[in-house]
Amino acid sequence: MKLFLSLICAFLFPLLNAVAQNTITLDQEKLLEFYQGQRYTEAASYLQTVYGDGNDDPKQLTQIAYTNLMAGNLPVAEKSYLKLYALQPNSMSVLFSLASISVRRGDDIKAMTFYKAVLKIDSTNFNVYKQMAALVDNPVSPEKITYLKKANIINPLHPDVAFDLATAYNTLKKNDSAYHVLDTALTADTANLSLLKAKMPVCIGLLKFDETLKTGMKLLAYGDSSSYVLSNMGRVYFLKKEYQKAIEMYQAIERLQQPTESTFYYTALCYRELKNYKKAEDYIKRSISEGISKFMAIYYQILGEINEKEGMVKNANAAYHKSLDYENTGGVYYNLGLINDFKINNKKAAINYYKLYLASKPDPESRKEVIEYVKLRIADLKKTPAKTTK
Repeated sequence: MKLFLSLICAFLFPLLNAVAQNTITLDQEKLLEFYQGQRYTEAASYLQTVYGDGNDDPKQLTQIAYTNLMAGNLPVAEKSYLKLYALQPNSMSVLFSLASISVRRGDDIKAMTFYKAVLKIDSTNFNVYKQMAALVDNPVSPEKITYLKKANIINPLHPDVAFDLATAYNTLKKNDSAYHVLDTALTADTANLSLLKAKMPVCIGLLKFDETLKTGMKLLAYGDSSSYVLSNMGRVYFLKKEYQKAIEMYQAIERLQQPTESTFYYTALCYRELKNYKKAEDYIKRSISEGISKFMAIYYQILGEINEKEGMVKNANAAYHKSLDYENTGGVYYNLGLINDFKINNKKAAINYYKLYLASKPDPESRKEVIEYVKLRIADLKKTPAKTTK
């Protein structure tokens, strides 16, 4: 808190003293009280009543702009900073403030314009390149990588820039470059977990298996036993043909309840290599199940309904049966009962599907009318003599 008050005082007193020399009367104690209590909206209103509109004094504009910025009144703050920019086009603090306001207002294009204006004044400004890179969403965009490279050249030890640049290089299979970036940054912070984790897939890409495992062990020693670390170590053990050790890593992930399609897949391959085919079959089935969307049954059911409305009865029937390959939902049994009852004219099949629908125990409240209808249809169909073929 003392530091905060010291910063406020350091910013305010020069401005207050300068204002005191003008004919405008400003209650310095009142304004300082607003700042100390972080009542920036009240401070901005007070400055407005004292200074009024149409002010072109740089010191007063700075005070108005800053106070409104802290109050969250971004349009007014931007207006004041733009006036300052017209008076002081080479002021980097004004340009940074305008860029920051543009980012907060969602105008990244305008922010880029202000950051580029800073570069015309100082082409070696690390923070500008870092902020410009952050404004580019695509992590492997050539534009983003250019900004990250320039920032990294200026400050190769900055962990955030090194992480983003190395990750982009790894994605683009430029692992030699990624390794160099990470290795340099890690000299300044050997225990940076983010950089160590980024190093693992890079080392795998460069076939530095022993270094990958060494990095993984270091992360485990630091307390990071996340599925990310374990899966990378499992992958390396698999590539080194140490299948039992790989399985131990993947089983640890299962204990964390964070298995994925990939971890199931590699576990299956490990068991296959160990000739434990029963386990291999189990895990490959789990991998297949994990890789299939849980909504597949619903998708095919909707496809069947669409086909049915289009009069494509055969396609609808096939889609409904395909839905059952993924999940046996009561709803699809009802659809199959209806299509066999009224479209295909297969009474026996219709009765069977209606019974399966009832056996699925649909909600007796929300599906009450459907349940009653199905029971009536079964009774009616049983009364209807079955067709015989001569």
